[in-house]
Amino acid sequence: MYITELELKNFRNYKELTIQFDKNVNIIVGRNAQGKTNLIEAVFLSSIGRSFRTSHDSDLIRFGQEEAFVRVKAEKEVIDTKVEIKINRHHKKSIQKDGNTVHRTSQLIDNIIIVIFSPDDLKIVKEEPEKRRKFIDRELAQIKPAYYDCLSNYKKTLQQRNACLKEDYVEPSLLSLWDEQMIIYGSDIIRMRKDFIDRINEYSSRIHRGITNRSEDLSLQYDPNIRFCETKEEQQEVYRKELMKSAASDLRMRTTTRGPQKDDLQFFVNGVNARSFGSQGQQRTCALSLKLAELDFIREETGEKGILLLDDVMSELDESRRDYLVKTLHENQLFITTTDIDPGILEYYPQARIIEIEKGECVNLEKPANL
Repeated sequence: MYITELELKNFRNYKELTIQFDKNVNIIVGRNAQGKTNLIEAVFLSSIGRSFRTSHDSDLIRFGQEEAFVRVKAEKEVIDTKVEIKINRHHKKSIQKDGNTVHRTSQLIDNIIIVIFSPDDLKIVKEEPEKRRKFIDRELAQIKPAYYDCLSNYKKTLQQRNACLKEDYVEPSLLSLWDEQMIIYGSDIIRMRKDFIDRINEYSSRIHRGITNRSEDLSLQYDPNIRFCETKEEQQEVYRKELMKSAASDLRMRTTTRGPQKDDLQFFVNGVNARSFGSQGQQRTCALSLKLAELDFIREETGEKGILLLDDVMSELDESRRDYLVKTLHENQLFITTTDIDPGILEYYPQARIIEIEKGECVNLEKPANL
């Protein structure tokens, strides 16, 4: 799987742009605030129909304009695919895939699969549990329609249950209705998350040993708010009991206190909690191992080689970690944004496409002018 072409109109700081990509390595170079990240943001948009930087679609429209347009063409197993997105300040975003209207973003699942690694991903390891849940949800929802649907239904049910709890009088039968819905969807979420983390743990542990030259062992631990059970029936029964136990506190606090919306993911390096005691370098390596493990998970789950976007992270890694990165990703299409090109990357990828960005415009070069 690889992206062949990107077309933009009034997207961020781009007035109009059409560019073809190399199927292996694309290095996007330029000074800060020129539009490098905007370019890969548009690429990412084609994957799940949402930005990785903002939840407000209007932010994607060029200043002073009413509508932005993004078209991404890709090749998947020798079959061409195309995603077109129109974002209007006053109307709902419209998406088409291969000429057909996309009514739900879940219709984009497993179409163009993209993994992004940026400096913000350090937050997955070092900040609040919400960041880690968001990571799990985004990666699972991107390739598993069943998870996407289950998560969407759970969020709607949770919202309804919380609204019910905020009423001055809570109707027991109505609360019971929401409880049963939460038990069904929540139990499935817990079980799918557990399977995902177990598999990602296997991949990331191997990758982490390689990155650190076997000096560190990484272990991931799923920390569900409601205990994981081996069978679906047992999981639902445990979930039901936990909701019953928390009923009084839920009524008092007027919110749902138990469920997967409280889950967490723990990182351990050589047996030590990386969030609490790891150095920033160790935390960054944990995040990198996690992101590379996604590619292995995607390949095993879908048979496809995911596309990797590396947004301004090469300068954050030491030489050994950069070397590991470029030498192990030769089977995936890469997009690398940077202010300066590392000669080591060009040495390993001499045919890489260099895209120079300046003020929302790009110039394609055979190689950077300073080499």
